[in-house]
Amino acid sequence: MSCAWDRRSKHCSELGEVAAYVPDLILSEDLRHEARCVQNFHGVLLFADVSGFTALTEKFSQSVSLERGADELTQTLNDYMGDIVEELLGFGGDILKFAGDAVLVLWRVRETQLRDTISLVLQCCRQIQEKYSVRDTDVGLKLRLKIGISAGHMSLLTVGDRKEQHFLILGKAVGEVWQAQNLASASDIILSASCWELCNQSQVKSKRVKGKGAVKVTGMQRMSVSEREDLFSKFTRAQLNCRSPEMPGVLRPAVTLAPHRAQGKVLRKYIPASVLRKIDDRQPLACLSELRPVTCLFVKLQFAAKVNLTQICKAIQDSSVLISEILRPHKGEINKISMFDKGCTLLCVFGLPGGKLPCESVCALESAIKISTACSGRLGKIEAVSMGVTSGTAFCGVVGHRVRHEYTVMGQKVNLAARLMEHYPGLVSCDAATYAASRLPRSYFKELPKAQMKGVGDPGTVYQYLGMSQKLVFGLDLMEERSEYGPLLGRKEEIALFESALKAYRTCHESSILAFEGVLGSGKSHLLTELASLGQAAGHRVVAVELTELNLKQVYSALRMVLAMALGLQACQSCSARQLVLQAKLQGLMAESSYCLLNDVFLVKFPLSTAVSQMSGTQRQMELELVLKKVLQKTVEEDGVVFVIDNAHCIDSPSWSLMLLTKRSYGIPYYCEELLRYLLGHDMLLFHPLGKDEKREDKWESLFTSVTEASTIAAARSSSAGKDRRVCTMRPAVTLQNTVLPPTLKGIALAELDSMKPSEQMVLKCAAILGPLFSTELLFHILPGWSRAKLNKALNALVRCNILKWLNAAKGAEESSVPTEGSGTSLEEESDAQKSSMEESKKRARLESGVLAFCAPLLQEAAYELWPKGQRVALHHKCAAFLERHAHKCQCCRGGDFVAFHRLALGSTQEAESGEEHGSDCSWRNWEASLATSKEMKSDELPASTDASSGVPKEKSCLEEIFRAAKRFRAKTEWMPKVPSKTHWTQGVECSCSCKAIVDLVLVPLAQHYMAVGNDARAFYYLLEGAAAYLHVSDNYLAFRNLKKAEVLRTLVAKKGNALACFEEATLLSLKGEVCYHMGQTELAKTMIRKALSLLKRKFPTTSTGAALQLVLEKSEHASRKKNRDCSVPQEAGRQRLPWLFRQSHCLSLLRQLFSLESASGSRRLSRLAALMKVNTAEESEDVLLSYLEYALCCQNLGCREEWLQYGRAAVQLSAEVQLFGGGVLNTASFAQALSHLTLSLGNLPLSVDVGYRAERLCMELQKPDLGYVVLRTLFTALFLQMRYPECEAVLRRLEEQVSGADEIIGQACFFCCCLDLLLDAGWQYKSFEECRRFVEQNEANCLLQAQSSILLGLYSSLALWFARLGQWDNFQKPFEKAKRLLKSTGACLVASQACSRLLECHSLVLKKDMEQGSWRARESCRRALRVFSRCATSPVFYPRVYHLKAYIFLMLGNEEQSLLCLNQGLQACEDYGNLLENTWLEMSTECWFTGKGRLGDLWLKTAPHFPHLNQTKPEVCSSRYLLKRPALQREDSSPGIKF
Repeated sequence: MSCAWDRRSKHCSELGEVAAYVPDLILSEDLRHEARCVQNFHGVLLFADVSGFTALTEKFSQSVSLERGADELTQTLNDYMGDIVEELLGFGGDILKFAGDAVLVLWRVRETQLRDTISLVLQCCRQIQEKYSVRDTDVGLKLRLKIGISAGHMSLLTVGDRKEQHFLILGKAVGEVWQAQNLASASDIILSASCWELCNQSQVKSKRVKGKGAVKVTGMQRMSVSEREDLFSKFTRAQLNCRSPEMPGVLRPAVTLAPHRAQGKVLRKYIPASVLRKIDDRQPLACLSELRPVTCLFVKLQFAAKVNLTQICKAIQDSSVLISEILRPHKGEINKISMFDKGCTLLCVFGLPGGKLPCESVCALESAIKISTACSGRLGKIEAVSMGVTSGTAFCGVVGHRVRHEYTVMGQKVNLAARLMEHYPGLVSCDAATYAASRLPRSYFKELPKAQMKGVGDPGTVYQYLGMSQKLVFGLDLMEERSEYGPLLGRKEEIALFESALKAYRTCHESSILAFEGVLGSGKSHLLTELASLGQAAGHRVVAVELTELNLKQVYSALRMVLAMALGLQACQSCSARQLVLQAKLQGLMAESSYCLLNDVFLVKFPLSTAVSQMSGTQRQMELELVLKKVLQKTVEEDGVVFVIDNAHCIDSPSWSLMLLTKRSYGIPYYCEELLRYLLGHDMLLFHPLGKDEKREDKWESLFTSVTEASTIAAARSSSAGKDRRVCTMRPAVTLQNTVLPPTLKGIALAELDSMKPSEQMVLKCAAILGPLFSTELLFHILPGWSRAKLNKALNALVRCNILKWLNAAKGAEESSVPTEGSGTSLEEESDAQKSSMEESKKRARLESGVLAFCAPLLQEAAYELWPKGQRVALHHKCAAFLERHAHKCQCCRGGDFVAFHRLALGSTQEAESGEEHGSDCSWRNWEASLATSKEMKSDELPASTDASSGVPKEKSCLEEIFRAAKRFRAKTEWMPKVPSKTHWTQGVECSCSCKAIVDLVLVPLAQHYMAVGNDARAFYYLLEGAAAYLHVSDNYLAFRNLKKAEVLRTLVAKKGNALACFEEATLLSLKGEVCYHMGQTELAKTMIRKALSLLKRKFPTTSTGAALQLVLEKSEHASRKKNRDCSVPQEAGRQRLPWLFRQSHCLSLLRQLFSLESASGSRRLSRLAALMKVNTAEESEDVLLSYLEYALCCQNLGCREEWLQYGRAAVQLSAEVQLFGGGVLNTASFAQALSHLTLSLGNLPLSVDVGYRAERLCMELQKPDLGYVVLRTLFTALFLQMRYPECEAVLRRLEEQVSGADEIIGQACFFCCCLDLLLDAGWQYKSFEECRRFVEQNEANCLLQAQSSILLGLYSSLALWFARLGQWDNFQKPFEKAKRLLKSTGACLVASQACSRLLECHSLVLKKDMEQGSWRARESCRRALRVFSRCATSPVFYPRVYHLKAYIFLMLGNEEQSLLCLNQGLQACEDYGNLLENTWLEMSTECWFTGKGRLGDLWLKTAPHFPHLNQTKPEVCSSRYLLKRPALQREDSSPGIKF
């Protein structure tokens, strides 16, 4: 059953929304005119107080965060009070006031009707106690109600001025009802003595309260409905606020008031200004409530014993006007005025919405002093003024019922302010939070003794605020102390400016004024403290003062403090002492007759001279300014004083006239300092000792911290030598996203927020729910009843003020442009109106579907924390429901989950509840469509690899079939342009991947929304989806962060006694393993992926015996599947298996790649096993295409040529038959890349180039840099071997652009491999050799690069070959040895084959050197070279190079016949494969070795290392090749016994 607050009222008018804030007692007057000050009437008062609220307050403060306690507390109380108020209204009660946990109700009647009215009120109390006597709470406590009733004569007092008004009830009945409520216990009803005398005692059972005139009601006669109606009929509708028969369903007729301008104008005076701004902005009632830091000031005016009603009314009126005038300049408001017994209490609040100031604590304290002085001095009938000031988070919002409510503040800090006011009478007392927030000197305060307070467990230190004393008039040192740990960091520019000013003063006596301006918390105080220290170190006298808000309104306050400290007046205890000092210091500077001008400035009493007495006020002012300038100038010239003034914005205007602003400085170190202080105070930090260098183990938690920690620890060691060195980290379960903002920072942000218009505040509050990044579409969805025009206006204003910013603004404008009619006219012919219209349409389109971000995350966090819990949760639910419709891959990637078929794995009803069924069906239909066209291929999917009769491999026909199938694939992709253009890259295309935007704007927010509402299962689901999506777009760090959040959530779920689904656990482990693989942590990756496979019920063996057995089983299963292939599409029952099968395939693919990186034979077997297991798993899920291709590449890496060609042909043939695009552009791009790689390996260079261009185009659309640089590396090699140098340069340029980021280390390695290819094989330079060498030396220890042994082998072998050709054998040895070691751990892939050819040339040149030197090592060098030949036989495209080097070795060994034969074989291979580069090289070698012409010099050696740039000169054929020359032997036969 919903509570009364949630049930909306019908027929509420616009004026009725305003009337809901005031009682019917006010509405009953003639509101066309100003209300009378005092009105007398009779009535019955009911005071209902919630028993247990104090204990509940303490409980909430202990069980939940103090910042959120007010929210939970108020929500609980509001639900309870709403039901009670509804009953009171139903019985005709008029809700006068809400006072925290109590409510004051009036039944206004004629004196003769008091008896019947009391009976009606008692029936109301009986019904309330029966229904709501006890209310259980979420923290285990019970709320009960105690009621006091009084009756008699009373008065309504209206106080205030023309801007605001307040009302309160006076009279004996008011004091009696308060006393009766105090006498009541939980669930009691107490009648005051007067009320007992007036009631129908025969119908009431009672018990006299001992020692009091009041009675306790123990029973009463139940009144029937008809009797109640008869009783109602005796009263007029104007007297009681009861339901009107003419308006059924209207609980309070006042909410149906017709519009009336005069009435509305009067009613608005009773409503706080902060509420009126939001009402005028048409914001819903629920949006008025916030949790915000405020400063509360409770004021109690204690009247003298012998005062009459008239005197009290006048004193309250004068006091309220006086207090309002004091509060208004500081944006403070009187929230409530109450009168009980002989005291009047006022609740004043600073920092309400729209009125936040950074210095509100100082404003409240100073206002309290002014109120105390003014009320005590001017109003003689007030005996004492007591005030309590507190600062902290409170609930600021609406309490009560929808038809009758008030705007108030509630929370622990409000209660504490009331208790301080009561327990420290006659003083201005404040809590420790106010003392700290004011940043005023300690001398402004006096510590008070502790007191036991009701409802307050530990109030902390309590202070009395004293105000500014005479001692403080003459100066206050800087409060910030210089850090002992070293100089200030990050302020080099400011310090340099200060030092240059000091130097100018020392050398030229040139004075300077420097002013540093920055936002609150930008570190100005720290900077000034550092500058003061530097000034003293330079030998100057430094006068440093800190100003406060109190100095702002005192004339010449700043100059007085500065000069007083410079002249030494602060040490003088008396006026006469100060006069003697001034006479000594000013002698000769000014005439003694002018000394009296300084009386008001320095608080001295020089006699008024005749000359001064004859001056006018303006003349005195001018003369005083002249005197002060002279004093200041003399002080600086004589002593060389450096004045340092903190909080210069508090300098009064006359003092400002003597100063200039010359410099600004920005930076927010204070924010970091405050956040760290808050985390430390709440035990959220861990400190570890910083020991000596230790070997770091591979740990998931430190995956992304090793690099950053290295520099941090190094800096810590250098700066803290000999000290206790520790490293600070956050506790594992603590995240900054879920940490409450410290009050100091929150106050800074809210001050900026409150300076905006209500509509702009509302936009920011709703945007804060969405997160730091959000779309305007979702923002418009959750804004309550807004129009597009209103939203656009607010967004434009926020963007102009740099509160929000558009993301990709230029791109958004281009994409959102709408074609207009008449586009054939040129821009020059368009009118200005047409241009303006086009710009406006572009702007409007972007506003309607744009993406924005907060410029300052601090503002977003502060705005988020303003929402009460109930409203916050409701908005999160609304956002989640909207976003889940878009939680899938983009259309370019053919939709579906990022974790394949993830939603099918959960198998529960919550998917349907979230509206995800449509996306699942869409994925399933796409999947069925891609499978339907594959039926034709199933019968002959894997062709035989040998001839049935001879058993001889049909390699040539196999290659021809692969090339034919590849051409069919190329025909299928003719829609793609051959050469990608940069314009397409920047402007977007029809099928551009938008998965990055989806993960940022949909998946990440969805996880946050579900965590905010407490739905752990859905939050975990979307955290995994987000991690998979980030991996999909190649962002390992953000994937790591999402997985860390998922681990924290999993721990919280376990603490609640719940468990996650097995598939979710397996997915978490597999994604962690994938991140580890990408970061080079191979052992950790293998461990996690093995665990994931175990959970997925597809165990991977851990021993060699188990691996051998598993390989036999997998081969048997694979053979069986080939014989008995099922061609049907998976049935409905198989849908639940799909996510498991796809996740198994993904894990096995990762394991295959991990084991392929290792050199051990056992690892190679495990790599093949993983690939075969994936093939079998993929055949079960009907996803065989990429699995076959992956298995083919695995066989190539292992040197299994026959199976490589067999499965490669099967994969290519399958791609030509099935609907490849059913899996999305990513699958197409992956296959195109692999096909380009395959055709290059097999030697079909033109086809490889053609398919490579298409693969690059797809990668650009997908924005996949990790796949893109592999494609470009392959494309470059194919172009380079065909000597298409201009295209090579274009590819290199695009590759350089893609890998320019610091985290693209593998892509950068591929780029420098290409640059070395140009240098070594063509004599062209794109990057110099030294740049390439520097990259290798700087990054060879990188774990990511070390995991790519084939790429690293290519780099080392290229460096070694460079040094070998130039004869730099000392430099040659190091990279050569590293390359030889890597050769053992490198497979037989394409990159490795090219690297092996480089290494083979290195061995050949070593052999040549040894033979020329007649070294005994020649035989061993020959044997090593021969061993490398076997590693170069897997990629036919490099056969010509192998034949070339083989011919060279034969030549060096003296076998010219075999050498010539190898050269001819190489030339034939070049002709077969189209390898123009090697063909020209072979022709040069043939001419040099056998024709004897020798006219061609070695241009390569002549040019190296200063090769021409590729884009500077037109490349020519045979422009620069390194010639392999015969060794210059010392004797005829220097190689005895060396045979090939």
